[in-house]
Amino acid sequence: MSQHPESLAAVIARAGSPVEYLRHAPSKPTVFPVQPEFTNWRSEQQSWRTSVALLDQSHHMTDLFIAGPDALRLLSDVGVNSFAKFAPNKAKQFIAVNHEGYLIGDAILFYLEEDSFDLVGWHMVLDWVQYHGETGGYDVTFERDASSAVRQGDPKQYRFEVQGPRALELMEKATGAAVPETKFFGMATFEIDGVQVRSLRHGMAGQPGFELFGPWADGERVRSALLAAGEGLDLVQVGSKAYSSSNLESAWVPSPFPAIFSGEGTEAYREWLPASRAGSLAGSFDSAAVEDYYLTPYDLGYGRSVSFDHEFIGRTALERHAAGQKRQKVTLVWRPEDVAAAIQTQFEPGVPAKYIDFPKARYGQYQVDRVLVDGQDVGISHDAGYLTNEQAFVSLASIENDSATPGTEVTVVWGETTPSAKPSVENHRQVRIRATVEPAPYSAFARENYRKN
Repeated sequence: MSQHPESLAAVIARAGSPVEYLRHAPSKPTVFPVQPEFTNWRSEQQSWRTSVALLDQSHHMTDLFIAGPDALRLLSDVGVNSFAKFAPNKAKQFIAVNHEGYLIGDAILFYLEEDSFDLVGWHMVLDWVQYHGETGGYDVTFERDASSAVRQGDPKQYRFEVQGPRALELMEKATGAAVPETKFFGMATFEIDGVQVRSLRHGMAGQPGFELFGPWADGERVRSALLAAGEGLDLVQVGSKAYSSSNLESAWVPSPFPAIFSGEGTEAYREWLPASRAGSLAGSFDSAAVEDYYLTPYDLGYGRSVSFDHEFIGRTALERHAAGQKRQKVTLVWRPEDVAAAIQTQFEPGVPAKYIDFPKARYGQYQVDRVLVDGQDVGISHDAGYLTNEQAFVSLASIENDSATPGTEVTVVWGETTPSAKPSVENHRQVRIRATVEPAPYSAFARENYRKN
């Protein structure tokens, strides 16, 4: 007889507090169950800037298919986005907050057809939507296709991404026809090797691109056709190492800390949510109060997606946050000599600094590191890693407005204060790494072109 999985509420009660549980949770920072490298991650990073990259997104994200006459109403009730002009064959970055206006998470919402949607991304915001759909009296159905790290069997869909200055050329060669003009986050249908393929138009790191998807059974045929069309175009297959770092160029924070551990309505949610989807907390920011880790959409630069043209969970509180925005998203460029010095401790006597992995250095699902100016906390650093195209080690951060001017010198505290049971954490000591505030995205090309292509 099958048993229900243990709830998040149960494991928190046993640990004593949300922070205590998350500090020692076994969840890995990121799982990309695809080939790590086809060539090497440095050349693969360069491909989306210089030629065309082919990335396989079929395995690491979760699809939540939402259908029924109340599907759009549910999404509007939960999401901060405007749905006034949302229609089939469009997509958007879907964002949700809790009743206090703090961020739950974000994902990409595909409007497939009337009363039918696909919400794609990390599970945090998908779980929140499904919970409210199941408990709020909505006439909707859900079908969840989890990542290959936890699913048994093949995915329901393949999902490929082609990115780079030659992406359009690749698509025209693969389809044998001119690609129809499609607006950013618009969808179109192509035929590739006799197979109908749906696509989303978007960009990565400022480069033009397409996300292609369809039934899993068609995936290998489409992939083979793309590889054949890529001959002569310097097409590069990109593995999980390079792909996992692409968000640092586009300045998207993939797994911000979700505000589900306190606040109105979250107690019942934690009873509903399996503990396996709670995540893990890493980094030098250390507070016993879980609310100190919460973010607003404005802390991550999502203000352009917030619309108060409808009622939604957290609207009143979010209006207050909008009127008093305290932080903004920036890129921190870490001092090369300080990064090198931290790495060098691996070769010196004594306890070394926390290991810095390349190209991504994040070692918890939620990475939260202190950022200081003159010894005082001014914000938090999220995701960190190396960008071959910029020859820089950077992190994405949410910084107080007074310290967010480009050129401001800050310090990132790297490593944890106390021993952790997380499998990704070894015995280490904290170090301080100097950094410079720069815009997000860091790449000027990405800042100027991300939504133009």
